[in-house]
Amino acid sequence: MQVHPIPLHFYAFLSALALVLCPARPDPDPLQDFCVALSAMHPLSYFPSINGAPCVNPNLVRTSHFATSALSNPGNPKSNSFGFDVTVTNTSNLPGINTMGLSMARVDIVPHGVVPPHSHPRASEVTVCLEGVIHVGFVDTSNRLFAQILRSGESFVFPKGLIHYMYNIDSTRPALSLSGLNSQNPGVQISSISNFVSEPQIPDDVLRKAFMITGQDIAKIRANLGG
Repeated sequence: MQVHPIPLHFYAFLSALALVLCPARPDPDPLQDFCVALSAMHPLSYFPSINGAPCVNPNLVRTSHFATSALSNPGNPKSNSFGFDVTVTNTSNLPGINTMGLSMARVDIVPHGVVPPHSHPRASEVTVCLEGVIHVGFVDTSNRLFAQILRSGESFVFPKGLIHYMYNIDSTRPALSLSGLNSQNPGVQISSISNFVSEPQIPDDVLRKAFMITGQDIAKIRANLGG
């Protein structure tokens, strides 16, 4: 049996693939106990960080850097047509979270409000219902829906990168949840916004064929979404 040598361009392809996939890994682990994010309070007292924001000199770190009250304040879910608001932790309101590979989010939802279908390209998410009754769900790559109704104290996990939503099914009471994500910068893409209010816009011909709608439908959806 004749053995054919592997072409050189195949190795070149594997090398290119590795370069593309490396950035898709989860947040790298920190190489130090902590790396409190540099703020304007200490503009000259820091060490370079391996990932995340530059670090405050460890000798200047205080307990307060690892605590925040940001999530104790209600958001303003009436500020948009969906009826939800998200308050997140970041290196500004919680400097000690820097390089830890995690973030938290408070989600306030008005009665019958919805966190529309969206995804986090860099993080999985676990959410805990604190108040109200929330219908949650995600769709996998086989287009199967996994959905659950959450009441106070109950939790649900959204896998990394998959489309998911949260809906307050109560018509009279607001809902509140707290989410944890395994990335300092999980990113978010709301499906409807990404498709209809991108800059520049996705061509109408693409949207007509993709969603089986008319040009008038596209114009109406864009107007409703503020585009």
